[in-house]
Amino acid sequence: MTARWLRSPKGLFAGILLLLTVPAAHHAGWMLVLPGLLAAITAAMITDTPLLRWRDGQWTVPDGALLTGWLVGLVLSPHVPWIVAGATGALGIVAKHTLRVRRANVLNPAAAALVGSYYLFDTGQSWWGALPELPAPWLVLSVVTGLFITRRLHKLPLVLAFLGAHFTFGTVAAFAGDPARVAELYRSPDVHMVLFFALFMLTDPPTSPPKPADQIVFGVMAALASFALFMLVGAVYFLLGGLLVANLWEGWRKWKRVQGTRRASHSIRAGWTTMPTGTSTTSSTTASSTPR
Repeated sequence: MTARWLRSPKGLFAGILLLLTVPAAHHAGWMLVLPGLLAAITAAMITDTPLLRWRDGQWTVPDGALLTGWLVGLVLSPHVPWIVAGATGALGIVAKHTLRVRRANVLNPAAAALVGSYYLFDTGQSWWGALPELPAPWLVLSVVTGLFITRRLHKLPLVLAFLGAHFTFGTVAAFAGDPARVAELYRSPDVHMVLFFALFMLTDPPTSPPKPADQIVFGVMAALASFALFMLVGAVYFLLGGLLVANLWEGWRKWKRVQGTRRASHSIRAGWTTMPTGTSTTSSTTASSTPR
């Protein structure tokens, strides 16, 4: 890893994940968490390497897969067998390369892997990397580092919109119905989980919109979808499922823009090819001298 990479968003993100992993793994036990974490990272990178070579025509370091596998390992329960953790990491890379709009993947790879693994392998999720079992002051580390990378990625409107909508929906549901049903959203480990999710997964640059106004819509949509999953299904992956719904919406918007660009380009080309050669010297000269 070069110094330039370490200063890049991916390098900074890797450094932040390391800062969170060390205390979390020390508390949970290195021998318990390390096999699954390393398996998820290794399998993701091994899967991504030949796919990147096939797509780009050259060998590159799969640093995106490094981060995907790392996130998968931090969310999966450390009691999941290491071979299943590895399969989950690889699943995220397959999802990344399967559904794309031009060169951009549509689904957040870590979220897609974790939701898919829940159904394929019946895996549990503990979000141990969010530091839920450590004393409350450790939450400051997660928030400070998360805000740092969020500002670097220019995703603060997205995070604020999601968190505001998430806790607003919970508060309204508490007053309108049974408060006990949503009380867990305001306690550990759910608070740690939602902050980690919002700061480190929701803000994935390839799968979230760049413009602040679109980020707000994206964040509210993810919060609404995840809260609906929480209330209607109660699945452990409710946050990740909500993110995938917002990913699909953003992917549809990208696809529509691509189709619009293609139609406009086709119209321009059709205009040139059907343009009359002209009956005057001026129009004939103009048409013949215009590059195509």
